[in-house]
Amino acid sequence: MQWILGIALAAALFVVLKQWGRLSAEKKKAATWKVVLMVGGAMLLFMVLTGRVHVLTAAVAALIPLLRKLPEIARFVPALNRFFSGGDGNTAGPGAGHQRHDQAPGNGMSEREACDILGLTVACSREDVIMAHRRLMQKMHPDRGGSDYLAAKINEAKSVLLRNRV
Repeated sequence: MQWILGIALAAALFVVLKQWGRLSAEKKKAATWKVVLMVGGAMLLFMVLTGRVHVLTAAVAALIPLLRKLPEIARFVPALNRFFSGGDGNTAGPGAGHQRHDQAPGNGMSEREACDILGLTVACSREDVIMAHRRLMQKMHPDRGGSDYLAAKINEAKSVLLRNRV
């Protein structure tokens, strides 16, 4: 039985080393990290199952590799985004002191941005706005798997465009 296991391990090692030789230097680095993380995860799992490490400690240790992805995740959480972009906590955002020329006073969205969101041109009619809004809301409504943020932006774009159309 041990002979069979030894032959299987030798064959697996041969295949892995053959594939390793074909990789570029950049892919070798990525593969090395994956192997290190997989071996570390397997060791952590073994230690939890044998009672050498508490489950919560293992969970924290398993989350450590995800820390390098935190700035990418921060894009989806505005408070974290301000933290990683070096913001001072001012919620007014960049450029709050001046108004763009195509933006209505007291409104956060310009007509051009509203047209971009709804996929329309500036010369669109009221019916075009309503149809584009309906089409997008059927796809992006929170009840159908869309997000509240996108639905709010689509609704805001509709109101900005309908404000000036008869």
